[in-house]
Amino acid sequence: MKRLITTAVLALMALAVTHAIASAQDATEVMKKSHMAYYYAANDAVYEVTMHLFDKKGGERTREFTMLRLDKEDGGDQKYYTYFRQPSDVARLSFMVHKNATGNDQRWIYVPSVDLVKPISADDKNSSFVGSDFTYEDVSGRRWTEDNHKLLPESQLDGKAVFVVESTPLKPYKGFAKRISYIDQTTHIPLKSEYFDDKGEVVRVEKAVKIEDIGGFPTVTSRSMESLKKGSRTVVDFTGTKYNVGLKDDFFTERYLKTPPREYVK
Repeated sequence: MKRLITTAVLALMALAVTHAIASAQDATEVMKKSHMAYYYAANDAVYEVTMHLFDKKGGERTREFTMLRLDKEDGGDQKYYTYFRQPSDVARLSFMVHKNATGNDQRWIYVPSVDLVKPISADDKNSSFVGSDFTYEDVSGRRWTEDNHKLLPESQLDGKAVFVVESTPLKPYKGFAKRISYIDQTTHIPLKSEYFDDKGEVVRVEKAVKIEDIGGFPTVTSRSMESLKKGSRTVVDFTGTKYNVGLKDDFFTERYLKTPPREYVK
């Protein structure tokens, strides 16, 4: 009898392990599809952006910029370029990212007031992006391969069926201790993300405020990030988005950090 019980227990344990592995694989696939839908739509893109920064007292500041994105390979290396037009304190500032699918990303910022191109170290990628509630890494995204993922019970959000995925960093990471993502089951667009600190408290909440179809691609045209401890909030409105415009690789070099490509940056 004892032997039969032991065999049954071992079988249940094996089944639980198999289920856990399958769940992790499913969760990883969900997060991969979400990343692809959000950050890899088309082969390249030009975005016209207005950023609204709200402080805890309700005060508002705005930033206007153009962002370029070029995919070197679907799901692989990418390049981003951002050029600020307004207001005067950030005008002509530019930011560039070379995302490496198999290694560390490279980031640079050009500060026109001192005519200096400065590399942004990996330790600074979780710093505030031009005073907003978004970080430098939020701009171009965090790859799904950098975290462990676990499926939580499916749910509904704003009337849409969503996958709920808990992600924890594979390596020590300053950005979050845990993140819970709510992924639209139809489009795989992330509708909401909650970022937790190492005390288990939610410190930031990101939401897709508005989603539109642009050229056949579900596109977030307004997104927000709220910092709960600071009481601040940033809303980013994509006032113009164009896909597959034929961006050149040359645009994503130091030369264009100082002098933007005028055919796309007016």
